[in-house]
Amino acid sequence: MHLENYISDLLYRYDCVTIPEFGAFLTNRVSAKVHESTHAFYPPKKVLSFNEQLQHNDGLLASYITEIEKIPYEAALQKINKHVKSIKSYLIEGETLTFQNIGELQLNSEGKIVFQPSYHVNYLTDSFGLAQFTSPSVTREVYKEEVETIEKVIPITLTPEKRKTARPFLKYAAVAVIALTVGGVLTSNYFVNKIEAHNQLAQEEANTQLDAKVQEATFIIENPLPAATLNVEKQTGKYHIVAGAYRIAENSQTKVEQLQSLGYKAQMIGVNKYGLHEVVYASYQTSEEALSALRQIRREHNASAWLMVKELQ
Repeated sequence: MHLENYISDLLYRYDCVTIPEFGAFLTNRVSAKVHESTHAFYPPKKVLSFNEQLQHNDGLLASYITEIEKIPYEAALQKINKHVKSIKSYLIEGETLTFQNIGELQLNSEGKIVFQPSYHVNYLTDSFGLAQFTSPSVTREVYKEEVETIEKVIPITLTPEKRKTARPFLKYAAVAVIALTVGGVLTSNYFVNKIEAHNQLAQEEANTQLDAKVQEATFIIENPLPAATLNVEKQTGKYHIVAGAYRIAENSQTKVEQLQSLGYKAQMIGVNKYGLHEVVYASYQTSEEALSALRQIRREHNASAWLMVKELQ
């Protein structure tokens, strides 16, 4: 029994998955952050931890195995107990156990279980499609304004006669500028009004000619073509196997066509809150069908595919 696969499926939806008589895997949501020295940007995620004290059976894992494998609840508990005994024996022998996409377990010198989480999978579904990236540091340059000191100033001497003749000239020049400005504005408004009136008349004339042409046209179809009926299969269901999410809609459509060429009933199911176009392999009515298809897709095509529960509008 691949117990880690069942635990991994449940960690997407629950914050605590308990293995009876062994311990519990916990998730804690952390916000996006930026590393100050490496300038690496990390999206929001669920951080995994392990608590050896939480061993009480809450029924979650056993019920999930019962649903997937179609076996009685007691049989699922027996399988879990048998697997736990095997895990404990390996740990006692000093081996390190690796749970795929979850992390590694081993015993320390005091006989306590030490857990090292895996960072390959982000179990926070809201962050799907957001990857870590590193940005180069931004260098800000401080520019100082330098004031030059003029040591020698050459005075300009103006006689009273020159100042008297300069003032009337400036006054007349200012009056001329104002007059040209007012005249330009009035002329511009005049031509704009004329153009708008011309455009209005031309539009009314074009509408009249179009109405006349429509009234003159008469279409008589003596032998109408038979109606064509197309049976289009529309996928429904709230269980979706996600193939990817893309910022550009054309890229998501290309992905859909690629998957359809491989025989999958791929489609786009909308845009998430991050503006990414979500593409799924297929949608299913029941969780049993979806989980069975998910395991096959992970095994044959994409190990990173995951199951999302979402009501389509």
